[in-house]
Amino acid sequence: MEIIYNTEEFPTIQKAIDSIREHNGGTLIFPKGEYQTTAITLCDNLTIVLEKESKLIFQDDPMLYEPIWTRWEGVECFAMHPLIYAENAENLTIIGEGVIDGNGKNWWKKFAEIEQEDRTTPREDYELRLAKLNPDYASRTGGGARPSTQFLRPPLLQFWKSKNITLEGITIQNSPFWTVHTVYSENIKLNNLTIYNPADAINTDAIDIDSSREVWITNCLLDVGDDAVTLKSGSGADGLRINLPTENVRVENCKILASHGGIAIGSETAGGIKNVEVNNCLFEGTQRGVRLKSRRGRGGTIENIRLKNLEMNACWCPIVLSMYFAPGVLPHEEEVILSPQRQAQTPTTPYIQNVWIENIQASNVRSTAAFIVGLPEAPISKVNITDFDWSLANSEDLLETWNSEATKGLFHDENRGIKTINVNKLTINGEEVKEGG
Repeated sequence: MEIIYNTEEFPTIQKAIDSIREHNGGTLIFPKGEYQTTAITLCDNLTIVLEKESKLIFQDDPMLYEPIWTRWEGVECFAMHPLIYAENAENLTIIGEGVIDGNGKNWWKKFAEIEQEDRTTPREDYELRLAKLNPDYASRTGGGARPSTQFLRPPLLQFWKSKNITLEGITIQNSPFWTVHTVYSENIKLNNLTIYNPADAINTDAIDIDSSREVWITNCLLDVGDDAVTLKSGSGADGLRINLPTENVRVENCKILASHGGIAIGSETAGGIKNVEVNNCLFEGTQRGVRLKSRRGRGGTIENIRLKNLEMNACWCPIVLSMYFAPGVLPHEEEVILSPQRQAQTPTTPYIQNVWIENIQASNVRSTAAFIVGLPEAPISKVNITDFDWSLANSEDLLETWNSEATKGLFHDENRGIKTINVNKLTINGEEVKEGG
C-alpha cells in the first residue's frame, strides 16, 4: 500500500522524506501555505505534490549548505549542498501547481559584490571551508561564476547519478545558481514548468542537462538570468576523465524570454554533446536564440544537432556557433585560448560538426543575424541552415555588434549579416558560404 503523507504531519520536510524512505517510497503532499526549509535530500520512489498556492522557501545562509562532492561548472569538486538533491536515486516525481523558491536575492548580492571588487580568492568562512577540501582550486580552469573564490553556490535542484525523473506543472524561481541540474542521470522528463530568475541574476541557468541522456523538455516557460535550456558534459581534463556525453535530448514547444542563450549547447563540452532535436520553440527578447559554444581547453565534440521551426523576436543574435566563448578565461590564458592564430590540436581541442538548422524566422534582430566562428585548427564543419529568414530591428533598437557573442570583442565589426570565420562545408539557404560571409 502506498504511503501518503501531508507535510504538516512532520517537524521538518526532511523527516517526512526520511519516513518515506523507510517505507521504500510514497507521496508527500504540500497543501496551500509557505514552508521554510534548508537543504532537502530526496529518496527512491518519491512523489512530491505541490498543491496550488503552496510554496517551499529556502534559507539563504551559505553555512547551512554543507560541502558535498559534485560537479560545478564542469569540474568535479566539493561545493555547497544543492537546495534539493538526489543521489543514486530513481523514480522521482515533483508535480503540481505550487512554487519552489530558492530565495536567491542574497546569493546574487554576494556574488555581485565579488564581481564589483574583482575578488578572485576565498575570504568568507563558507569559501575557506571549501578551499580546504579543494586544494587545487587556484589552478583549476576558470569559469564565469569565479570558482577561484570558492563561492560555489548551490543549484536549486540537482539530480546526481539518478534516473526516471519527472518534473511537471510546478514553478521554480529565484535560484542561487543553476536552477535544474541533472548530472550523470537518465530518463528525465520536464514538462510544463515555469522557471523564473531575474534577468540580472547572474549564472541562474534554467535547465542544465550535464552528461545525461534520454531527456524530454516540453511546454516550458523559461525567463532567467543566464542560459535557458543548457546542455553540458564537463570541462577540460576533468571532463575528459569522466568522458560521459549528453545525448538523446528533445526540446519541444517551449517559450523562452530573457536569457543569454535560449538553446545553449556548451561551453562545457568535454564528454561530447550529440543527438539533440529542438522543435517548435518561441524566443522573445532572448539575447541569443541558438547558441552552440566552446573554446580551446574545453574539449569534446558537439555533433548531430537538429534545430527547426524556431520563431524569434528581438533577439540580439538568432544563431551563434562559436569556439571563442570568453567568459571565465583567466588573463594568463587569453594569449592561447583566444588567439585568432592556429594552435596545435590537443585532447582539449573542441569541435562542432553535423548541425542542421531549419525554418528560423527572426524579426527585429538587434545585433547580428548569425555569428559562426570556428578555430583555425578546428573549423566548424558540416552545418546546413535552410529557410533562415531574418530582419533587423529599427535603428534606435540596434545594439553594437559585439553583443552578438561574448568573445572579448574578437571578430566583431560593422557587419550585421552573417559572420563566418573558420568554417568548412557551411551552407545557408542553399548556398555554400566561404570565409567572411
